[in-house]
Amino acid sequence: MLGFLNAPMGVAYHVVVSLAQLLTPLAGGLATAAAIVVFTMAVRLLLSPLSYHAFRGQAGMSALQPKVAELRKRFASQPERLQRELTALYQAEGGTMLAGCLPLLLQLPFFSIMYRLFLSKTVNGSGNWLLTRDLLTTPLGSHWLTGAGPASTQGLLFLALFALLAGIGFLTARVTRAAGPAVAAAPGQPAGLGVLSRIVPYTTVVIAAFVPLAAGIYLLTTTGWTAAERAVFRWRAKQAGEAR
Repeated sequence: MLGFLNAPMGVAYHVVVSLAQLLTPLAGGLATAAAIVVFTMAVRLLLSPLSYHAFRGQAGMSALQPKVAELRKRFASQPERLQRELTALYQAEGGTMLAGCLPLLLQLPFFSIMYRLFLSKTVNGSGNWLLTRDLLTTPLGSHWLTGAGPASTQGLLFLALFALLAGIGFLTARVTRAAGPAVAAAPGQPAGLGVLSRIVPYTTVVIAAFVPLAAGIYLLTTTGWTAAERAVFRWRAKQAGEAR
């Protein structure tokens, strides 16, 4: 179904393999895991302009919430008029919805390629060499609880991965909770939206429990990057606001 991603995935595969071989003299047995981290960070850095535009679009949508709430309250009994007013508001604000969604959509193919690369047993018909490498004697293609048990090196390594992912999820949920009251209080918002936004950051822990260790390392790297990136974007927005 996603066959059109096979060619770029093959290119990404050769880049990561070459990077792992390049890092081997320095990192030894950690080289392949380090290559996954470095490759993921490099791709995220290249995508950072799109991430910034997505952040600005989402911030613009949040800023519109008081106006949206007022329109929903004012035209609650006139759904057609409400739709016209909301459309006019979004158009007047320069297509804020598109500004927030389009950059996110443009990034999806890159995330899909990276995730599949560290998940698939084969790449373009051949075995995925990355999943045959080890991290602290644990194969990068191994899954949680498929080894000697939770007390083994593999089990402890996965538990450390889960703990780090949960820590990032906690920080993300905390930031979301701090920014959420104004949005959650807006009339017309789904009642469970606030609860869902606090649960979603922890879903990576569940995903990591069912994917190979290599994919778990990718998830840890990309979610950690996202948390740090958004912190920088918020700081820049705050600095720009204070400068006005």
